[in-house]
Amino acid sequence: MARRNAPEVNAGSMADIAFLLLIFFLVTTTIETDIGINRKLPPIQDQQDPPPLKERNIFIVLINSNGDLLVEDDPMELKDLKQSAIQFLDNGGGTGDEKCDYCRGPRDTSSSDNPIKAVISLQNNRLTKYSDYIAVQNELIAAYNFLRNREANRLFGVDFTEMEKAYKNPEYQGNKDKLKERIQVIKDMYPQKLSEAEPKRT
Repeated sequence: MARRNAPEVNAGSMADIAFLLLIFFLVTTTIETDIGINRKLPPIQDQQDPPPLKERNIFIVLINSNGDLLVEDDPMELKDLKQSAIQFLDNGGGTGDEKCDYCRGPRDTSSSDNPIKAVISLQNNRLTKYSDYIAVQNELIAAYNFLRNREANRLFGVDFTEMEKAYKNPEYQGNKDKLKERIQVIKDMYPQKLSEAEPKRT
């Protein structure tokens, strides 16, 4: 009895099918990107000793693992942090060369000399929840934005946040150089000096 040959499978188009599948998955797959805090790191410079800071020019904010706040050694609610930071930054307690002409604070000599010297130190421990850390950061950034918006409105009649938004907009039709100068003027008046210390183990 004669043997029957098994029919051959035409595999000529298999490479085309595999290529089409590869293109399909490349086009339809979404790649998740990490979401974090937008921060511009300072440029690398030669090691220098940091300038001396007066203790009254440092505003210390501590967050523990339970999300409790300790501001300047006193317990504080999150809702009160923004106003407390504004009072510290806008205090204007300096005299002579350190005097702040545009500050509207109480000019308490036991608090910050001026916004240029003022530093906010944010500290937490390793068990602090990320959501608590971000919530505190948002309040501190909101304090800077409030003061910058106030001065931008006084000098230029527009919010600082709106100026930054317009500058980053590629479709902005105005004079970007002039806008950049105005943004820098406000940043020089209220520089964002937010020191984030290394988390503590305790």
